[in-house]
Amino acid sequence: MAADRSSSAATTGTPAGFEDVPAMVKESRLVPPPRPASGRLGLRTLDDVLALRERAAADPGAYWAEVASELRWSSGWPPTSPLTGSLAEGFSYFPGATGNVSVNCVDRWAEADPDRLAVHWVGEDGTERSWTYEELRATTARFAQALTDLGVGRGDVVAIFLPNLLETFAAVHACFRIGALYNIVFSGFSPQALADRIVDTGAKVVVTCDQTWRRGRPLPLKATVDQVLDELPSVRHVVVVRRSGLAEVPMRPGRDVFFDELLAQTTSEAAPVPLEANEPGFLIYTSGTTAKPKGLVHSGMGFLVAAYHNCKLSLDLAPAERYWCTADCGWLTFPIFEIVGALAMGASCLAVEGALDYPTPARFYELCERFEATKVFTAPTLVRMLARAGDRWAAGHDLSRLELLALVGEPLDAPTWWWAQEHLGHGQLEINNTYGQSETGSAWASSVAGVTPAKPGSCGMALPGHRYEILDDEGRPVRRGQVGYLTLTQPFPGLFRGIWGDPERYRTQYFSRFGPDRYDSADAALEDEDGHLWVVGRVDGVINVAAHRLSTMEMESALLGAPGVAEAAVVGVPHPEKGQVPLAFVTQAADAPAPLDPDQLAERLVQAIGPIARPQAVLVVSTMPRTRSGKIVRRLLQELATTGTATGDTSGLEDPEVLSVLAEELSRRS
Repeated sequence: MAADRSSSAATTGTPAGFEDVPAMVKESRLVPPPRPASGRLGLRTLDDVLALRERAAADPGAYWAEVASELRWSSGWPPTSPLTGSLAEGFSYFPGATGNVSVNCVDRWAEADPDRLAVHWVGEDGTERSWTYEELRATTARFAQALTDLGVGRGDVVAIFLPNLLETFAAVHACFRIGALYNIVFSGFSPQALADRIVDTGAKVVVTCDQTWRRGRPLPLKATVDQVLDELPSVRHVVVVRRSGLAEVPMRPGRDVFFDELLAQTTSEAAPVPLEANEPGFLIYTSGTTAKPKGLVHSGMGFLVAAYHNCKLSLDLAPAERYWCTADCGWLTFPIFEIVGALAMGASCLAVEGALDYPTPARFYELCERFEATKVFTAPTLVRMLARAGDRWAAGHDLSRLELLALVGEPLDAPTWWWAQEHLGHGQLEINNTYGQSETGSAWASSVAGVTPAKPGSCGMALPGHRYEILDDEGRPVRRGQVGYLTLTQPFPGLFRGIWGDPERYRTQYFSRFGPDRYDSADAALEDEDGHLWVVGRVDGVINVAAHRLSTMEMESALLGAPGVAEAAVVGVPHPEKGQVPLAFVTQAADAPAPLDPDQLAERLVQAIGPIARPQAVLVVSTMPRTRSGKIVRRLLQELATTGTATGDTSGLEDPEVLSVLAEELSRRS
């Protein structure tokens, strides 16, 4: 990518096999922010942003040092050399400088305004609790001391097997405080998935709770831990939060202890440990198809700088502003945009347990209204769920305070963008669709809140401090409007630093296709004439039909524009002559005017894209396989369609039972 714009600066002609600019890109238009810039960012126009981006590209070390200088450092600041090393062989930002994440997210706000609301928590059963910044600081410091007393030290791993709770915030920041590495394990994982991650990390302590609720059903987390503890020799202690107050919780003397009792017997508070800027801070695992999940290693202070930068530019949070990130804490979006990023901005956060459409889809609207949220960070799938349920659930709920809706997680279609604009914001809502990965530790493609225009369907532009190129199969930059491989060309503080215990996998998976100076995202993308980035899906999700590469996002967007379609997922299936053909799955909205007609939907694809996009079939199904964060798992749909069963990794599914439901529905059609 050229320093000031994008990969389009180099034009090598149309790469073989790539189609013309997709219709969804041609038809999208720029939408200016509905409100003027707040003034907090010092940026007022797109030209301001582009100038800052060019300056950052010329000297990324200096730019990121300028961002980091807004945070609190213990020693070694300013650094002599802000950036050293390279992408594949290892890089360091602010080498030698030390600081602590918990100090920046908790202590400094507790000192400035101890009674400010830090986190308000709402359980699925209606239970509510709140902590001020001083209460969060005191609990964090005491739990950090308790972990130290249990034998946890700098560099040790703590597994956090919790849902969204106040104690989750304290557990994460207690680890940051003493230099332990935390690994949040999604609370919906099976016992085996939990065991696999603990075995890989060698965690000394597991922090869990008695049970939590999801869609009205109790999930006994402590019992899940107990099923595998005999297989986990590294675990010395289990700390149990009393979420539900169960009368009987099996506790093994000497190993298991309740969180509240542990704090009661801990009279001192741990002092924050100054940690070098590139020292590992936490691990986050990503699920694969059949391969072992990868433990991504993120630095502590580097991640803080990136998350702070992301929340500042993408959300423009003000201190004490009412803000809600709807993600589960097991999804990296939650640490980026709430536990670390939002607290680093001094925001007042909402944390919610359970499903946002249970017991009815009105729950989302009720929570926004009662908390008086001005900004919400969520996933496109939640907005599609709200649209699928129908407009009636929003009736009577005042969302007039809601100014910004930010999105990440999977490609956003234009129909969902416009639905949110009309039904959630009455035309006055700023919608910021962003893009990032677990590996990047931030949503690095984004609008700048209140400053840059959005484009329904796009991911905005690269934020200052980030550079990318979109390449063809030969590693050449493609021209604007052409789909190619999305790569990153320079390191930034939030980018992960390796794979836990497997440095060779780090190099081969991310730096083999295009060499050591290009991080391979494995995502397919294009850049349009306005410099906006469109991530159209995974590289293996771009369907190759008779040597023509078709974007699954474009096909799904066309289907979602049909009346009555709530969700759409398109996968490629083998074809004896064309190599692959599309196969579409759709669900019907609750307020659909009539039953969906598969033939009409297939014809809609042909009309929108061309005869090459005619699907093998359009299957109307009752449900989709989703992760807890709401993503539709398309590879499982592909497996079901081609083999009749799903054998890949299903540990991250919200409800694995949907696979048997779908398998039965598909078998009836065969």
